[in-house]
Amino acid sequence: MYATGAALIDLYTRPLRDAEMGRSRDEKTSLRPRPRLAPTRPAQPQNRPNQDEHEYTRAGALNLCAAFDTRSGRVYGQGDARTRQQDCIAFLAHVAQEIAEHIRTIHLVCDHVRTPHGQEVTSGFATHPRCVVHCTPGQCSWLNHVEHWFSMLQRQRLRLVDVASTEHLRMKLEQFMGEWTQQAHPFNGSTTSVAQVMAEAPTRAA
Repeated sequence: MYATGAALIDLYTRPLRDAEMGRSRDEKTSLRPRPRLAPTRPAQPQNRPNQDEHEYTRAGALNLCAAFDTRSGRVYGQGDARTRQQDCIAFLAHVAQEIAEHIRTIHLVCDHVRTPHGQEVTSGFATHPRCVVHCTPGQCSWLNHVEHWFSMLQRQRLRLVDVASTEHLRMKLEQFMGEWTQQAHPFNGSTTSVAQVMAEAPTRAA
């Protein structure tokens, strides 16, 4: 189940057959709504930056499970209060249902954390024979392309937004994913460009 860095690079860059598709899956955990005691003031002319109230309260937490396709730029995601194996299975079923039946092989890149390797999830894969799992090597989560999309989500939507509750946060996440889908575009890479990255970090791709 564990893949080498070279195998993942090949999966990301080689031409896929008509019956193949790839998805990178991971969880962005502990997204915490923090209602501020005063609303954030937006940036103003004359170089006045955003003004954020430093005092806030806590209002629970949400975990975003997402699957990202770099070849189309499309993302599938759902927010859950917990990261149980049952939630992982339900999300995999959702992704499989969204993908056309003529796709016979769904290459699913996962991190090496516990959730995708639990007994319930492993058994759940038996009900989704189209899914072929490829796990990143230890300390190589950067090889999971959904991490890049999480970074854009953080910068573009979560960094400055005021969120009152987990339901409000869920709405914000769904809104961002909907907007993203409307303008989704491929994230093209090549074996040369990826090899350059790996050459700069040889110990992480062992």
